[in-house]
Amino acid sequence: MHAPRSLVIVKLSSIGDVLHGVPVAVAAKRAFPDCRVGWVVEGRAADVLAGHPAIDHLFRMPRGWLKSTAQVLSLRRQLRDFRADVAIDLQGLLKSGVATWLSGARVRIGHARPASRERAWLAYTHPVATSLAHVVERNSDLLSPLGVVATMPDFDMPHWPVSRLRMQQWLQSQRLGDAPAIINPGAGWPSKLWPAERFAAVARGLHQRQGIPTVVVWGGDTEHAAARQIVEDSHGAAVLAPQTTLQDLGELARLARVFISSDTGPLHLAAAVGTPCVGLFGPVPGSRNGPYGRQHVCVEPASALRPAWDDRKTDTLAMSGIEVDDVLAATNRLLARSQAA
Repeated sequence: MHAPRSLVIVKLSSIGDVLHGVPVAVAAKRAFPDCRVGWVVEGRAADVLAGHPAIDHLFRMPRGWLKSTAQVLSLRRQLRDFRADVAIDLQGLLKSGVATWLSGARVRIGHARPASRERAWLAYTHPVATSLAHVVERNSDLLSPLGVVATMPDFDMPHWPVSRLRMQQWLQSQRLGDAPAIINPGAGWPSKLWPAERFAAVARGLHQRQGIPTVVVWGGDTEHAAARQIVEDSHGAAVLAPQTTLQDLGELARLARVFISSDTGPLHLAAAVGTPCVGLFGPVPGSRNGPYGRQHVCVEPASALRPAWDDRKTDTLAMSGIEVDDVLAATNRLLARSQAA
């Protein structure tokens, strides 16, 4: 197969899933430096891709675009003007399959069944079956029809200078005295939430045992309430972060020494920018969705508490099996490892 002149990646949402696809763009750009790389993405997830050195063009689509004939035709025009030789669907759903087909690319790659659903595979000329466990590596495997093997997936995330300055100034105003830990209490599914009182206990433990202050980040009213409760229950060990954009959050993570969170977009953003992460994984195994890289640690409950796959979005038992002492021990190991490096 000839080196593509232009390639489009389709990964529409969510934030964590989009970030898990970034190494595909990086590997493609390194393998084909003269290739233009585009990305079809929905909503605010586009913000984590803005300015990425491996991505030449973002096709930003509103949520619900597939229900609008005008939006579908607009995307088709944009993609045909881009003239992709190759389209890679990382999502494997109806809407991503439609976007892949709309590209007009001669080579259309996606996950084989059952990883692809909703008949998305009908859009592919090259369905790829993979036996790899982690979603980052599974995505990277989709480059194999192009002869590209991403042996060391890399995120190579951009810097956002305006956000970095804003976060530096805010941290200075808090007079924390040291690089903080960050706690993110939110999650996209109720089954991935860890109790606020346990996060508060982690903040107290870090402050009492190592003198490390904690910043609690949040997004939206529900998370804001949980974050305020954690700060209140921390008895001075934690402070509440200001409202942040995704780029602000990425730069705040870069200024922290460790990021503690369950499986959600902010955790994967912190991992992508290189911050050591402690991931709390209950309904979905860390081996599949954990923060990618050797510098991170996953804390998981006993396997008997993990729900059946079909119940992973609703069963809350697994997260309750993660204890405060387990998270503190994992965080201390990570901090010791970082200090020794």
